[in-house]
Amino acid sequence: MSKTLPTYFISHGGGPWPWVPPMREFFAPLEQSLKQMIADHGERPKAILMISGHWEEDEVAIMGAAKPPMLYDYSGFPPHTYEITYDAPGAPEIAARTLDLLKGAGIKAHIDPTRGFDHGLFAPMEVMYPQADMPIFQVSMLKSYDPADHLAIGRALKPLRDEGIMIIGSGLSFHNLRLPRGVGKDPSAAFDAWLYDAMNAEPEARRQAVLNWETAPAARICHEEEDHLVPLFVALGAAENEPAERIYHHTSEMTGITVSNYKFG
Repeated sequence: MSKTLPTYFISHGGGPWPWVPPMREFFAPLEQSLKQMIADHGERPKAILMISGHWEEDEVAIMGAAKPPMLYDYSGFPPHTYEITYDAPGAPEIAARTLDLLKGAGIKAHIDPTRGFDHGLFAPMEVMYPQADMPIFQVSMLKSYDPADHLAIGRALKPLRDEGIMIIGSGLSFHNLRLPRGVGKDPSAAFDAWLYDAMNAEPEARRQAVLNWETAPAARICHEEEDHLVPLFVALGAAENEPAERIYHHTSEMTGITVSNYKFG
């Protein structure tokens, strides 16, 4: 790999959407963005490290399987979506390198040899690399959701960017599924505007914004729990002094919800 790779924060959409035609149509703008992201990236990475909003542990866990199984962590979808396979290889050697980096930074971590791909990974990867030939592994969030701890995790992972590893935080910039349709329109727009300003601030101001994200407009309306925002903190931590670029910005005609994806570096 000839360059330091950027990091990303992406929306992974809803459940197994690429395998459900009406959902795939709904998420067509996201699909186009994810495909464009890979096309714009250019040089093929050696592997992908993904932090999904669907995996959290008491201490950082790293997927270590050479051939990870599937984890159908959703409910209420058609029967065929519980038979989906995304047969990408794992990356156990890079997982071991990741463990060394985290421990070297004083962060407690361990290899999980049995963890499977959750839909925060396999849904966007089906769109980005449908051939399922890209080595990929996941790193968990912490159950604490602490922004400072997740920025630190990102900092520890930064050297991987020079080793051909693409770091992706997979979540959603708006994630409150309990709100009635239409109610999230104004809160999501307000939070999205704050997020844009925060991500494009100078590095120290951006760090402070992330550390105090709960003070953002409509923060707790948009993220009743911040599990889907935390992957952003890791992606940013791995490129915290580098510029941000919003690479996806969409307001749904059906729900009124506004969401954004970002590239760092």
